[in-house]
Amino acid sequence: MYAAIALMDAEESEERERRIQRRRLRDHTNAMQLPETEFVANFRINKEMFQYILNELKDHMAPSHRSTHLSHQLKLATFLRFLATGSYQKSVGNENISSMGQSTAANVIRECLNIFEDHFCQKWVNFRRNIDEENAVKEYFFEKYGIPGVIGCVDGTHVRIKSPGSDNHHLYLNRKGFYSLNVMAICDHNMVITFVDARHPGANHDSFVWNVSHAEQELKSDYNNGKTNTWLLGDSGYPLQPYLMTPFRSAADEIQRVYNTKHSKARNVIERCFGVLKNRFRCIIGSRGLHYSPEKVTQIVNVCCAIHNVCIFFKHQIPLESPDMENLVSYEEELENSNISNTAALIRMRIAESLL
Repeated sequence: MYAAIALMDAEESEERERRIQRRRLRDHTNAMQLPETEFVANFRINKEMFQYILNELKDHMAPSHRSTHLSHQLKLATFLRFLATGSYQKSVGNENISSMGQSTAANVIRECLNIFEDHFCQKWVNFRRNIDEENAVKEYFFEKYGIPGVIGCVDGTHVRIKSPGSDNHHLYLNRKGFYSLNVMAICDHNMVITFVDARHPGANHDSFVWNVSHAEQELKSDYNNGKTNTWLLGDSGYPLQPYLMTPFRSAADEIQRVYNTKHSKARNVIERCFGVLKNRFRCIIGSRGLHYSPEKVTQIVNVCCAIHNVCIFFKHQIPLESPDMENLVSYEEELENSNISNTAALIRMRIAESLL
């Protein structure tokens, strides 16, 4: 009995010593003192962007009056390090940059996720554009590819997660045999993400995610209210609609072949957007998958998309590394087009004929 008590006392003493060492490391660590190249390598954004995000969020961070408090800067650095590496929160917490226990790192990640979701994401990911911004997108796609009326491109990509471990875990098992969320995103010509929906299990088809999305509802409403000259470009996994142009399933002549070629080249921007997003934030490309609930993974994806847009605004790029193609894959599912409306088919054919 006395031996057991002595062992417990020794473990508690050892843990106290670890906490003291971590606090000393934190007190002498300032991420902003890192050289710029090392800073970018650790956090995937530069110091200017870091300071901007910190200024946006610090008023919403919980204050702490304990002697072992975590500064706002350290909280943001820990959170960005997690997004950048894809490491588990224990590994992130043990780094010299953070120097905190696993439970503390978990609390920091949870706090930052909620703050980003409530006060940052909606500001930086916005489907609605003013007329000048929308016309600029249309002009780009028309001048480069000859396709009129394009306001963006839509596609889906899968983000690997752990098994939800519930009765509905089969809903998250995708066609490639791993658990995931099917993330639908829309981007413009500059790879700015204007819409993201990361709520749906990986077994859902792209067409289903589109049909229940707010983007589809808004475009349908615009079309019914007389806005009939704008559309997105999507692959064959999406339904052909008056506001969503897809390829011809089997190009029957030169007109349709030219259309499919230009459509594919124009739509490639969303594929490149996914590549840049996952290359910057390795947490959503890790082969192990995110070990969080689907709801929290949805938050993580939303935050990554918002910071991605900030990077484009600040014109900050990072070298594009070789991506993990298994996780970048976008599943294209050929749809039976028996329910295509005549209006959508006519619009697509007029576009195809104009390209020649």
